[in-house]
Amino acid sequence: MNLLEGKIALVTGCGNPKGMGRATALKLAKQGATVIVSDICRTDDRLTMEGALKLGDDFAALESLAGEIDGCGGKGKAMALDLMNADQIVQLIKDIADEFGQLDILVNNAGTAAGAGEFLELSDEAWDLSYKINILGVVRLLREVIPLMQSNGGGSIINNASIFGISGIAGYGAYAATKHAIVGITKVIADEFAESGIRCNAVCPGNIHTDMGDAEADMLVDLLNITKKEAVDKLGEDAAMKRMGQPEEVADAIAYLAGPHSSFITGVAIPVSGGMRPGL
Repeated sequence: MNLLEGKIALVTGCGNPKGMGRATALKLAKQGATVIVSDICRTDDRLTMEGALKLGDDFAALESLAGEIDGCGGKGKAMALDLMNADQIVQLIKDIADEFGQLDILVNNAGTAAGAGEFLELSDEAWDLSYKINILGVVRLLREVIPLMQSNGGGSIINNASIFGISGIAGYGAYAATKHAIVGITKVIADEFAESGIRCNAVCPGNIHTDMGDAEADMLVDLLNITKKEAVDKLGEDAAMKRMGQPEEVADAIAYLAGPHSSFITGVAIPVSGGMRPGL
């Protein structure tokens, strides 16, 4: 069913080959949307922070994803986006407005986990990078997108807030702080722009089997001297359903919030976590 026929969507953070951004882009396309896929695309190692900004540095990967979208019912377009580059954000939305005349769906998926680590050991650089990408970059993008949505009668914004946007747990100080901020921003936008026809919601994924989830499993392999399967199973134990989630399961929730079946839902933060314990 082409619930999103005629809709223009922008999904950030699509460069991860096993990521939620990629799965979301394909899901929206299968429902008939034209999907603009974006990610940071550069080859320098500025502020990499253990690889936090290395994902998506190959623009050819985005173009390949856009080609897949063309083949599954939608239309795809690849566009580079560095959330720490204010001018690039402005230009991206201008280019979208010039080419398509509208933007109906925004999925703020891009972010960094550079803010994970022991609280007393997190550097100012880690806090600063987390803020610039996870909060300021999202805010800048929202400031450009909302007026475009207003001019076309509304739209749907979905922010990826992570389960750490509604919980707190040791080892995720800066990351949790920024994701809590995203939940707050989500609720403010939902209230402030409802009369413009704009809905704004957040998804809060738990342990998802993305490349980042694989990296967490690899750390457990080294830390506990266990197999990769045992590490994946251990991460799944945090959920009532006793397994890690798949990127496609998060994409399903995002597509629901983007589409007409959620027309009376705004300002909520939905856990997509298999019943993962929310921490303190």
